[in-house]
Amino acid sequence: MANPQKEEGYTGVANEILNEIMKVNLNGTQFRLIMAVWRYTYGFQTKDKELSIRFLASKINANRSQVDRELRVLLSKNIIKVSDAGKKGARKLRFNKNYEQWNKQEQESNPVPEPKKNPSNVKPKYDDESTYYKMATYFYKRVQKVAEDAGIAHLTKKANMQTWADDMRKLIEIDQVEKRKAKEVMDWVTTDPFWRTNILSAKKLRLKFMELAIKMNAESNPITKQKPQPKDGRDKEIAFQKFIQEGGNPDEFNWND
Repeated sequence: MANPQKEEGYTGVANEILNEIMKVNLNGTQFRLIMAVWRYTYGFQTKDKELSIRFLASKINANRSQVDRELRVLLSKNIIKVSDAGKKGARKLRFNKNYEQWNKQEQESNPVPEPKKNPSNVKPKYDDESTYYKMATYFYKRVQKVAEDAGIAHLTKKANMQTWADDMRKLIEIDQVEKRKAKEVMDWVTTDPFWRTNILSAKKLRLKFMELAIKMNAESNPITKQKPQPKDGRDKEIAFQKFIQEGGNPDEFNWND
């Protein structure tokens, strides 16, 4: 049975703040985000903390697009503020305890600093409902089973589903592979005796996709050797007539070839 004790750590929030925050019309995600900010600022005896969207999503058990959307609302209401850009690229967040400023747009003279990003290095983010994320997790589960059976599960434990999803996007959007064909190859490669332990990532799947698709199709549609057509007896007769026309001796014509 859970039995938390104040002596093991607590987060101090002034009663006046609690009295005011309970009057604000917030949805569940917004309120949970406020509690997360309290926990990782006031709970560590600091006014602000570098908190990424990924970190907050993991702490309140929500997807990142949902956290990003609701955090923007709290920022626009001046309930949460950004102090600065953090050293790791995320924003430093703090709770605005001046409740008289809540629900008022922040003055243009005090713009919210955005985290620094290098556009060339920014990859698209894929939530759980993304088609490419679903393709990545589908393939990962099949690869994981192969790795476990082969005793090499350690090679797939640290797989990054965002990276896998991005490789799936490139396979479909850049390489112009149909999703149906991609699934067929994923199913085939994880059962093929040779390739199943050689293709253990979405990146390798994309790299070898053309070769894999060709081999899969070759196994599905094997080329059968054509039986030699029986010779037409008339061909020999035509050859005999030509031999005679060219001055040949009929007795010397070879009828056996």
